[in-house]
Amino acid sequence: MIDADVVVLGGGSGAEWVWQGVRGRRVDVIEASRVGGECPFVACVPSKALLRSAHVRSLAFAAHTVGATAAPVDLDDPADAWRVAVARRDELSDGRDDAANADGLRAAGATLHRGRGRITAPGVVTVTADDGSEQQLRYRDLVVATGSRPVIPPIDGLDTVDYWTSDTALSSPELPGRLAVLGGGPIGCELAQVYAAFGVEVHLVESADRLVDREEPRASALLADALTAGDVRLHLGAKADAVAGPAPGAPTGAPVTVRLDDGTVLEVDRLLVVTGRRPNSDGIGLDVLGIDPSELRVDDHCRVVGAPGVWAAGDVTGVAPYTHTANYQSRVIADNLSGGDRRADTRAIPRAVYTAPALAAVGLTEAAARAAGIDVLVEAMGLDQTARGSTDGVDAGLIVLVADRASGQLVGATVVGPGADELIGEAVLAVRAAVPIRVLADVVHPFPTHAEAYEPPLRALAAALAG
Repeated sequence: MIDADVVVLGGGSGAEWVWQGVRGRRVDVIEASRVGGECPFVACVPSKALLRSAHVRSLAFAAHTVGATAAPVDLDDPADAWRVAVARRDELSDGRDDAANADGLRAAGATLHRGRGRITAPGVVTVTADDGSEQQLRYRDLVVATGSRPVIPPIDGLDTVDYWTSDTALSSPELPGRLAVLGGGPIGCELAQVYAAFGVEVHLVESADRLVDREEPRASALLADALTAGDVRLHLGAKADAVAGPAPGAPTGAPVTVRLDDGTVLEVDRLLVVTGRRPNSDGIGLDVLGIDPSELRVDDHCRVVGAPGVWAAGDVTGVAPYTHTANYQSRVIADNLSGGDRRADTRAIPRAVYTAPALAAVGLTEAAARAAGIDVLVEAMGLDQTARGSTDGVDAGLIVLVADRASGQLVGATVVGPGADELIGEAVLAVRAAVPIRVLADVVHPFPTHAEAYEPPLRALAAALAG
């Protein structure tokens, strides 16, 4: 039995803030796969690397529209370009090798245990290595940071077909000729745009009647327009009823057939399933502590409700499942494990889709605010209406601001357009710090910038509140 002060179950990117930030206590980390988790190896980093390649390629095609070239550019074979893009992706992802991260963990003074961890008694975690050997760790505090895994929908025949998840796609060097993407959320939209930019015939299937359907409808429409303009074929309000094709491990070459509930039949070379993710809360022994894995909840200190001495961070909590949320929650936990009394405030966690144009949002949409009983004021402006929009050739873009009439503060914002993932920062601060709209309306932005698009809707909101 090994005595540890703090045991971290899962060595993902968020957990790094625990082993780096806890002071004066021994920290043991259990990881069955890669130290650093999915983000640097098969998620955030490789996807953004490929998106950068795809966006620059699209800009090169459009160079003549802004006078950068006199005529359309004849780019090289997309398959050759893809090989270079994939090589860059893999280099930025360290070839999916976590050795540097593991070295950093040890350099911080933490101890790494390779294997699967499971709570086997209150205060005890058993680590099972790949060779079947076991060791037990006794903890005073346990941090659950086990992440999430893909949701695989119950589609007839899917379990017999060789399909991709986002992890597979972001690890594979293959450029399929035809691709069906099931899921119109952020990951589905991003990967659909990537593959289409390299000449793949892409079909994106989404069961809702619009993409990223938890965001503002106007933002969804702009994203749909952008994907369609990039030759992505959208099938909205449609579900996959059945699939058929080669089994896992079978020689490649045979097509995959996807039948939709509207009668459409798609024949593709690859099927990519990105229909959501679920917390990895089952199978880790939470029931030993009296916690139903499906009902794991954390309080504002990031403690697991009903389990003294147990904390949780990241996707496993079900709170805003993003890497930046995991990092934030882990910093809160590290401060509290070091003797602090820090509380997490997740009202202003930003959301982003890194397509071109990007879509970013924070707080509540208009519909969500009304559903919460808030007396809302809403104002919007197109980014194409700014001077910078004209000089940069922006033909579409949007800022939507949602305000609470009673408090005179922003409760939500959405931006679609160039650099939306950066532009949203102003609204994130406004929501998090509860900045009065009268103050926001007095902010001066440099001219000409896309950020100026904040000013007219903020002034309109300030006038409405004053009236």
